[in-house]
Amino acid sequence: METVEDHGNGELNHLTKKPRLTRFITESAIADEFAHHQPGVARINNGSFGSCPGSVLSSQREWQLKFLRQPDDFYFNGLRKGILRSRTLVKDLVGADDVEEVSLIDNATTGAAIVLQQIGRAFAEGRFDRNDAVLMFHCAFQAVKKSMEAYVRRAGGSVIEVRLPFPIRCDEEIITEFRKGLEKAKSNGRKVRLAIIDHITSMPSVVTPVKELVRICREEGVDQVFVDAAHAIGSVEVNVQEIGADFYVSNLHKWFFCPPSVAFLYCKKSGSSLDAHHPVVSHEYGNGLPTESSWIGTRDYSSQLAVPTAFEFVNSFEGGIRGIMKRNHDEVVKMGEMLAESWGTNLGAPPEMCASMVMVGLPSRLYVTSDDDALRLRSHLRAYYGVEVPIHYQGPRDGEDGVKDEYGIVTAYVRISHQVYNTLDDYCKLRDAINQIVDNKKTCKTLLIE
Repeated sequence: METVEDHGNGELNHLTKKPRLTRFITESAIADEFAHHQPGVARINNGSFGSCPGSVLSSQREWQLKFLRQPDDFYFNGLRKGILRSRTLVKDLVGADDVEEVSLIDNATTGAAIVLQQIGRAFAEGRFDRNDAVLMFHCAFQAVKKSMEAYVRRAGGSVIEVRLPFPIRCDEEIITEFRKGLEKAKSNGRKVRLAIIDHITSMPSVVTPVKELVRICREEGVDQVFVDAAHAIGSVEVNVQEIGADFYVSNLHKWFFCPPSVAFLYCKKSGSSLDAHHPVVSHEYGNGLPTESSWIGTRDYSSQLAVPTAFEFVNSFEGGIRGIMKRNHDEVVKMGEMLAESWGTNLGAPPEMCASMVMVGLPSRLYVTSDDDALRLRSHLRAYYGVEVPIHYQGPRDGEDGVKDEYGIVTAYVRISHQVYNTLDDYCKLRDAINQIVDNKKTCKTLLIE
């Protein structure tokens, strides 16, 4: 991993020249990197909070101590240079044209707030007409929906939700529904001021045809496009210039091994990006979003500064991040198919529409009939089986029969993740837990929780 040297002059110098690797990281070394994970727990929920290897945590701790030893010297001589280095690495990774297009922020939720605040200001200041529209998926992350309430609706904007089908069979189903949503948003002479497109939807999890959706937005005259790609970096290929959106945000702590929490927000150089500001206003307000984000008062910036060490960890794998993405995709699909076969159910999307997460139908005999039932089952699996996995309730829609197994309609799906630390035993533990609950003729409403 990358080493950090303190030369006593107030700077941490990261050694960029490292010995050429004669072999790639071993499975035992991977296990050592994640030895801090709680023993006995099947962590197949990397998608929610991510994971950070021990070597990156060590780097983060060094940065924290550097600040604590001499805060003034750290602020004046080390902080900006360190963050610029992290931004430069991210800029090259995602294909941005200029490092000034890349800001480091806390998470994708912060990125959504930045984008939606500037939309809200335009409504409030009369630059947009009341009832002009913002378009988003119905399954957008809940925090994004709350930001929409806080910044757009209260300023007079209309919000149109595109309902995506699930289970889903192909990209064309998404494209068709998206076009319908755009047509509705443009009705009565309204202008569509912003479209929010998930690169990978969170729950249920599906990889969308993001480039095609952005292209459609351009053809239909949508003012701005914001891609919420919370799960993307480290999970799918990302080239922001090829995608073509005005704004693109992705967490680095979910699938790129950074400490929580750090994300990047790409703002394409344009008039709209000039009005993008960090929600926390500090001394750097007005100096551009990258500079504003690099200092929002006294806080812990170590997650942003440890980004280069995460790159070192990624590059210790054969094929680097592409090798990790292929490994995770192939394994999560294999595990999903194993679970679906055992439970007699289905995958929620074809493998080509999955990245490092897969939706797997649960047996209908669990009788999941609400979001509360899904949460109860999740809590039961955690407390009594040591399995951590999110569960999605998928109630039948009007006019649709829904997917069926041998005993009835499948109304719930687990979202399984695969990261490099996962093993076959993790998924077998989930498989056997569900089978035991069903064999014992228990339903969600009768399960005990802590």
